[in-house]
Amino acid sequence: MKQDDSHAGNVVLIRGACLWILMALLLAWSLVGIYNQIGFLETLFPGKPTRVLQAHIDFLLMSALILGFYAARIGLPWHVRWAMVIGAFTNSSLFLFYAMFPTLDPLSDTYSPVGLWFTAFNIYLYSSLLVTSYGFGKAAVIIFRTTLEDNSSTKNCKRCGRQVI
Repeated sequence: MKQDDSHAGNVVLIRGACLWILMALLLAWSLVGIYNQIGFLETLFPGKPTRVLQAHIDFLLMSALILGFYAARIGLPWHVRWAMVIGAFTNSSLFLFYAMFPTLDPLSDTYSPVGLWFTAFNIYLYSSLLVTSYGFGKAAVIIFRTTLEDNSSTKNCKRCGRQVI
């Protein structure tokens, strides 16, 4: 993939978004299987099917957010890019955990907020929220700040936005 060198580091964003779109497609087909009562999918996701749907939608939304940040064509630090991509996955996967392990789901009849697995899940949940918030929040601040900078000394192409030298 040929890229503009000033945005080459952001390739992790486009790759992450593509992976999470593929994950959303896999979940869409899983939903079709669940609603058509395919045995191994019902066994894999014994929780509420709506949790699989929530994961599907969240993967799509996170992918759209990542693609939007990528399209801004603003260089982001490596730790921000990785926090966005990892956070997008972990945040969306929380719904999958609820679908796969109904005892973790507060909306399930079998919810059981005790034990080692519940503690490990809560650590995963809050770590995911922190990483996701850091990545997307920091990226938003960086891009917002670039809109406030005076770029009167530089010229940009009107068609694509690249800096003209």
